[in-house]
Amino acid sequence: MDLKITNTLLREKQVFTPIDPSNVRVYVCGPTVYDYAHVGNARPAVVFDVLIRVLRHLYGAEHVTHVANITDIDDKIMTRAKERGVAIEALTSETADIYNADMAAIGVNRPDVQPRATGHVGQMIALTERLIERGHAYAAEGHVLFNVPSMAEYGQLSRRDRDEMIAGARVDVAPYKRDPADFVLWKPSADDQPGWDSPWGRGRPGWHIECSAMAAEHLGEVFDIHGGGLDLIFPHHENEIAQTRCAFGHATMANYWMHNGFVTVEGEKMSKSLGNFYTVHDMLEEWPGEAIRLLLLSAHYRQPLDFSKAGLKEAKTQLDKLYGALNRAENAGHYPDWNLDRDDNPVLAALCDDLNSPLALAALHQTARELNIALDKGRDREVPALMGKLVEWGTLLGLLQGEAGAWFRGADSGDAEEIEALIEARVAARKAKDFAEADRIRDELKARGIELEDGAGGTTWKRAG
Repeated sequence: MDLKITNTLLREKQVFTPIDPSNVRVYVCGPTVYDYAHVGNARPAVVFDVLIRVLRHLYGAEHVTHVANITDIDDKIMTRAKERGVAIEALTSETADIYNADMAAIGVNRPDVQPRATGHVGQMIALTERLIERGHAYAAEGHVLFNVPSMAEYGQLSRRDRDEMIAGARVDVAPYKRDPADFVLWKPSADDQPGWDSPWGRGRPGWHIECSAMAAEHLGEVFDIHGGGLDLIFPHHENEIAQTRCAFGHATMANYWMHNGFVTVEGEKMSKSLGNFYTVHDMLEEWPGEAIRLLLLSAHYRQPLDFSKAGLKEAKTQLDKLYGALNRAENAGHYPDWNLDRDDNPVLAALCDDLNSPLALAALHQTARELNIALDKGRDREVPALMGKLVEWGTLLGLLQGEAGAWFRGADSGDAEEIEALIEARVAARKAKDFAEADRIRDELKARGIELEDGAGGTTWKRAG
């Protein structure tokens, strides 16, 4: 099955063809670790986690390398460390650990390599020296700047004109710049700031040079896919392309560029002043990580996504239905059959069409409906395969990987079995037209905080709230 992805560089959907099928290489821009990751940060982590899952399914887990960096030197980091009165290393180490734990809680697998900027300053210096030698950068007053006019194709990714690029980059006006669009590769550090020795004096790298150096170090001068949020197209990814191409002399840095759309929260741009600044860490105190993940996958990755508590409630309800079908089957004594037809996978087909996660989720729900119908009609021979499909296909989305009986909040497996038994008794009462008994069971469950939903595929349940 061919994987098709929308390549931002060419503005078109293309069939993905790796440079080397035995060594598929992907780089995704990671977090700047000075605070908790908000839900906007979580979207690319989840989107590209799904991409990696698909690539590993198609090419084999051992043939895919996923690199996602951590920026642990930045002006925001220095400011936050000073505010808290802690060492920068302590702040970044703690925040990176929290980030990884929060991402794991929403089903994001750790990248194969998670390089830190501070561990690659030597590579950044070497790359900067190479750019100077090739006439694409120059030193001035302790700074080193990339000479934008030296690259004729600068702007090929964002497709902005010169005035838009200067305005969009919010570049500093400085007398030592040869051109207003030139951007910093290296800058001097004050005595109270972190710094490294370099040919241009004690200083620290600019933001853009970090990813060029780390990608080249861990994936090579040219690799397959580069990903990140839409906000990174300009100036960050534009500048990465310029640095890497000019340093190594290749026609490209990555063959495919993928960008996820923006996230709003409760219908507005996320802002602490509006009270809609949602961090993953805080959301995990109220909601299952899997519900957060499903909401982030509910819109196509290239489209805008509104993240809301109403959306989380709906995502939780969807998962109740999916896990509910599995739970019914397990309580009826069935086990998943993993001997499936691997060519019949509508979830994979949807994801191979530019990661169409809404269509993939629809396929999961259809399978859950079929499972409930098979259980209702006593078609026991169909049940194990349908269970296997739900779980195996869910793996591609990072969903349905927990124990079905333990999914329902506050319910252990014994509690879930008792609830299922009461539901079966209610079904029997309704078939016998003993509606008073059926209503009594519903009222008993409602008093215990259990909501029932009757549908064509059977009765599902969830915890209220």
